[in-house]
Amino acid sequence: MDVIRERHPVSGSPIPVRRVLRKLGHDIRDARRRRRIPVAIMAERASISRMTLSKVEKGEPGVAMGTYATVLFVLGMVDRLADLADPRNDAVGLALEEEHLPQRIRRTHREKPVRPEQASTQ
Repeated sequence: MDVIRERHPVSGSPIPVRRVLRKLGHDIRDARRRRRIPVAIMAERASISRMTLSKVEKGEPGVAMGTYATVLFVLGMVDRLADLADPRNDAVGLALEEEHLPQRIRRTHREKPVRPEQASTQ
């Protein structure tokens, strides 16, 4: 009995992730077209196959993050990738961090002032 394997298995990625990757892929394709870079030349510059570039432009989640970064580099857009998880843009993380800040800071034992009754007995 032969088992027919599905060529493109259903991705385990959440739907919003797949949507974002599809948009990223389409945006990359549009950026390449605006620059009038043919697929073969783009793939060569990124040191990937034309098939992999096609997967990038479709936003397939199985493509390595480094491949997406390299393609963005070729397009001159890699700097924007560094800001994706920048702490300054992480409103939720900053809010959670503020919740865990101490309410009060206590002095260490050395810094405690000497009480007047202790000073007179010494």
